[in-house]
Amino acid sequence: MNQENKGSVLIIGGGIAGLCSAYYLLKDGWKVTLLDSGDLKDNCSYGNAGMLVPSHFTPLAAPGIVAQGIKWMFNSKSPFYVKPSLSANLISWGLKFIKHANATHVERSAPSIRDLNLLSSNLYDEIAKADDFAFELQHKGILMLYKTEKMAEEEVHLAETAKSLGLDVEALSRNQVQQLEPHAKLDVLGAVHYRCDGHLYPQALMAQLIAYIKQKGAIIHEHTAVTGFEAKQGKLEAVIAGSKKFSADKFVMTGGAWLPDIAKKAGLRIPLMPGKGYSFMYKPSEHRLEHPSLLVEARVAVTPMNGYIRFGGTMELAALNNKVNMNRVQGIVDAIPHYYPELNVDMPAKKDVWFGFRPCSPDGLPYLGYSKQLKNLIVAGGGGMMGLSLGPAYGKVVSELAKEQQTSADVSLFSPERFA
Repeated sequence: MNQENKGSVLIIGGGIAGLCSAYYLLKDGWKVTLLDSGDLKDNCSYGNAGMLVPSHFTPLAAPGIVAQGIKWMFNSKSPFYVKPSLSANLISWGLKFIKHANATHVERSAPSIRDLNLLSSNLYDEIAKADDFAFELQHKGILMLYKTEKMAEEEVHLAETAKSLGLDVEALSRNQVQQLEPHAKLDVLGAVHYRCDGHLYPQALMAQLIAYIKQKGAIIHEHTAVTGFEAKQGKLEAVIAGSKKFSADKFVMTGGAWLPDIAKKAGLRIPLMPGKGYSFMYKPSEHRLEHPSLLVEARVAVTPMNGYIRFGGTMELAALNNKVNMNRVQGIVDAIPHYYPELNVDMPAKKDVWFGFRPCSPDGLPYLGYSKQLKNLIVAGGGGMMGLSLGPAYGKVVSELAKEQQTSADVSLFSPERFA
């Protein structure tokens, strides 16, 4: 570890991107201050499926997703929903999304998304070896479980693309999948096993990251929402949060689904839509699961963690709101017995349902790099459903950018102001 003090960095946002940025900046000898509008316990990184997904090399904006999304919109229990709105932000985002939902965009983006996820997976391995960390990191892969011939064809085709990108993946028959899950009956046609993937327990990871950066000297200000910025000659000089002013040499802007609002205060335009997802925990009395899975037709994520199983899903694109749509949760519950017929999962009480907002860019790619308008500002966010998976890669790249070194992954496609 380099203890030389390189100067000061102010990080906005205490989600996975902000915490991992603090982790690597502290290792490099920077003085770190972190601002969060909440208490660091209410962001999207806590209730997600805990999956590390090099398999997700296809951006959200992909061929067919628009037509499929339109069909799903009319079903209140469907995995995908866009709340009809005359919001200028939603319309602008939607037009950009449609423009990028094509094979050329997917082909161009896939290697960069793959590399960022593989970098992150390797960095998670390094973090997990440290004495301060024990967050149930496992590399059993993820099973893409499908029930229909149509989805089998699509998933096997995608698996071939994954193999061409150098990922460890295998198509499995019904019997082969069942052998991997000896304690729970499966009702599926088959699966694709992305052995390159992993999973972890998000609550443990987040708590340990917070404890680590505090112990290493990071100053954390909770309930400190950013209200403005001071800039001079193309450089940020200070962040205004309430009645306080925070100065630094370099600034890192994260903020998850709130990134566009924070960026706007700095005069930047970074389009995102919050994609609300729901999850809940289930304690199996028997029929425990060995592997995480994605129920392909239902778009439901299933992850064993901390002695429980976390079920999660849905993508609800609408303005930020705190409403729990129990119809969406019912859709998750209804899907489970179609794949795991012996799991008797009851509808959870509303108080036991977690929800969070995935920060979804219109082209499905993260924002990671220096701002062109404010030359000492680094932006890290917009990971959509890959946010937790990309956390350490965000942090490592941010630390390399801060040192003005070559980055460990090519981030040229992820320019924060590519839509400006």
